[in-house]
Amino acid sequence: MKKFLKYFLSTIVVLMTLFFLQELLVPKYVTDLPEGSMISEYYDEERMDHDVIFIGDCEIYENYSPITMWEEYGINSYLRGTSQQCMWQTYGVLEDTLKYETPKAVVVNVMSMRFNEPQSEAYNRMTLEGMRWSKTKVDTIKASMMKNETFISYVFPMLRYHERIWELTEEDFEYYLKSDKVVHNGYLMRVDIRPVDYIPTAKPLGDYSFGENAWLYLDKIRETCEAKGVELILVKAPSVYPHWYDEWDENIVQYAAEHGLSYYNLYYVADEIGIDYQVDTFDEGLHMNLTGAEKVARYFGRILQEEHGIPDRRGEEELSRIWEEKIAFYEADRIAKEAAWEEEQKREEE
Repeated sequence: MKKFLKYFLSTIVVLMTLFFLQELLVPKYVTDLPEGSMISEYYDEERMDHDVIFIGDCEIYENYSPITMWEEYGINSYLRGTSQQCMWQTYGVLEDTLKYETPKAVVVNVMSMRFNEPQSEAYNRMTLEGMRWSKTKVDTIKASMMKNETFISYVFPMLRYHERIWELTEEDFEYYLKSDKVVHNGYLMRVDIRPVDYIPTAKPLGDYSFGENAWLYLDKIRETCEAKGVELILVKAPSVYPHWYDEWDENIVQYAAEHGLSYYNLYYVADEIGIDYQVDTFDEGLHMNLTGAEKVARYFGRILQEEHGIPDRRGEEELSRIWEEKIAFYEADRIAKEAAWEEEQKREEE
């Protein structure tokens, strides 16, 4: 009995040591690459009864402000976007979301239709590692893995990140067993300004059709929404680059018409939205900064309410209290980031 107890305790010590070592080695995604925290933050929501869920790549989490949609229209929304989120990952995030809530509408960005195969391990991990374990996560990992990736390294991330032991930073120790909130209902705030000075000329393509895999998962997304009674809305953000070909757009227009879906290409109505590419972008037109994201939210929030019947819930006392806290965090983050941006500008001028 003593021998068994000694063996049992030794095993526990080894497992705990490995656990704490793994927690130290995995990237923390707080000040460095906060995009990696966005999927996991969703599970911290006080109430999962959002009326609108946005899902997609960086054109989702940089271009719409849920705070603005709440303040202007009382729309209770959340963005579940991640960097270079491919369509099979969008499907996985949708399936994961529907385990916790059933929104009235799901808004999916179509830019990732250009990808038919897995693209990047780094981007895969920023989407997948934050998901809670389930069959959905397992299936999405398998659909996403690059040829040099292994499934076991997602189960035990230490196998992937063991070399980081020589690259640990203060952030790794500060956020060892905790994490700060980095997004606003999925929106990653940027206040800096990098105007559009040059738009690269788009290279002609030999084939403007999307791949079978991309279409397969868009069909899965549509069918899942239909089965759950959720309206699927397709969008293209008002980004000037990467280039979105007219032929690609026509493919989505045709698909939406065939299946009775609404599709909004916001690039075509940038003037109507009020976007000024000299002040409303932080990276020369790839994404909106805060002023741009708030303009897009005002424009698209009106569409969601007037054309898709998304309700104004500002009259709900408990939900309004929750949003008051979110607004306070949003404004504090705005002030801090604007101050940091001003300091950066002063240093550049010197």
